[in-house]
Amino acid sequence: MTTPPLFDDKTRRKLEQLILHASRVRAGAIKGDRRSIKRGTSVEFADYRNYSPGDDLRRVDWNLYGRLDRPMIKLYEDEEDLAVHLILDTSASMDFPRDGQPEQHKFDYARRLMTGLGIVSLMTNDRLSATALGTATTRFGPARGRGYNVRLLNFAVDLKAGGVTDLNVALKDYALRGGRNGLCFIISDMMTPNGYADGFNALVGKGYEVVLIHVLAPEEIEPIIGGDVRLIDSETGAAQEVSIDGGLRDLYIRRVKAWRDDIRAECARRGVHYVSAITDGAWEKIILNDLRKLGLVR
Repeated sequence: MTTPPLFDDKTRRKLEQLILHASRVRAGAIKGDRRSIKRGTSVEFADYRNYSPGDDLRRVDWNLYGRLDRPMIKLYEDEEDLAVHLILDTSASMDFPRDGQPEQHKFDYARRLMTGLGIVSLMTNDRLSATALGTATTRFGPARGRGYNVRLLNFAVDLKAGGVTDLNVALKDYALRGGRNGLCFIISDMMTPNGYADGFNALVGKGYEVVLIHVLAPEEIEPIIGGDVRLIDSETGAAQEVSIDGGLRDLYIRRVKAWRDDIRAECARRGVHYVSAITDGAWEKIILNDLRKLGLVR
């Protein structure tokens, strides 16, 4: 099976050296701070997980193997895995820009971020779930182990952007149905019709540690268009005739900055980590640098 070209082997090898870290311990998710990739050695049994290539064969429960005909690894009380939730906004506004520089395309950038985080999670045997929110919600997982890397890549490659995503509704539903709480990454441009605060509140209230990766294209922050133009909302189809001069452009830039600052402040009030991701920068630096500075990646 051929690996889809979301990123190269050099980047993949860098990601495989990392581990995701929940900076706040959540009840029912992890018993203690995840100190390293190596699991603990408490003698109190907690659970099983599927064997993955590279696991220590001494940890296999051979009696269970004889009954189930598949190898299972024992987990102990201080080594319960981290539940990692990746939520990707697949609304039509993420399909931008449609012309211009393809490397700055928001949805492709967001898919790479989701897949990169997923590979980090799978390499350390975290319990990974990936969900694409849009007109139709699609899911990957829960899964554990590096054996699911290619399936995750294929899942990401097959995703399309389109329709409208109501983040409030979708995130509240996820808080109810998403399973065991843990570290939750939301990757979105935050262009949602009915806000996001209630959805964030629901996730935080359920014990998730939430990280917002706010993805925008450079043109959305400082547009290069001018003159008489017809603007069309990519999600609703609503059209607006406007004349863009220097004053209107400056007003737009100020309002976008205020909007981003407001989202950052709302996240801070709820204990949600906020990461700005502009698509003219290397996507992998969000994981290797920004999330590491927040203590979420080691």
